[in-house]
Amino acid sequence: MLDYLFAQYKTYPTYEIALELTAIFFGLWSVWAAKKNTLAVFPTGILNTAIYVYLLWKWHLLGDMLINVYYVVMSIYGWALWTRKDAQQNELPISRMQPKEYLYSGLLFAVAVVFVVLVYLFFGKFTHWTSYVDTGVTGIFFVGMWLMAKRKIENWLFWIAGDLISIPLYFAKGFTFTSLQYVIFTIIAVYGYLAWKNNLNSRPQASSK
Repeated sequence: MLDYLFAQYKTYPTYEIALELTAIFFGLWSVWAAKKNTLAVFPTGILNTAIYVYLLWKWHLLGDMLINVYYVVMSIYGWALWTRKDAQQNELPISRMQPKEYLYSGLLFAVAVVFVVLVYLFFGKFTHWTSYVDTGVTGIFFVGMWLMAKRKIENWLFWIAGDLISIPLYFAKGFTFTSLQYVIFTIIAVYGYLAWKNNLNSRPQASSK
């Protein structure tokens, strides 16, 4: 069983395995920090995604690499938003999506999918079913990261959907450790959604901006 799950790592350089495990550590820390609604989500997330940018470039997984480049940028943006305070020195609160944000989310999803499709076509990467799934997952994660930066509770629903798809996707690609990471991500994301929902319910007059 273990050989079936991890046989592919026999051909990987030791440093790549070490980097993948390091990235997973910071990724789990980041998602846990997001569940706790703390700023640690961003520095740990940046370390996780920066490592994966390098690894995915090495593994020739361009769509996944582009997702992580975007994560780095959005983590910096989210970090700035979460620390910004209004005239009353209040930080950006957890809130629900507004109608215009549903529209923006749909547009962001479409733009992300089209962008990845064009990149894959340019580099001739549509050679396996996983490449086609990648395009949709990219769109889901792009929206999820944008909503997290804006502290919208619905971000967790996008993470859960993307994580569930990513579990078999990364296993099929031969990256079992990363696949297992997404199993844990899914569990934490469910608890994260519930924790943020409790936060909202305790503040019935919370701002929806």
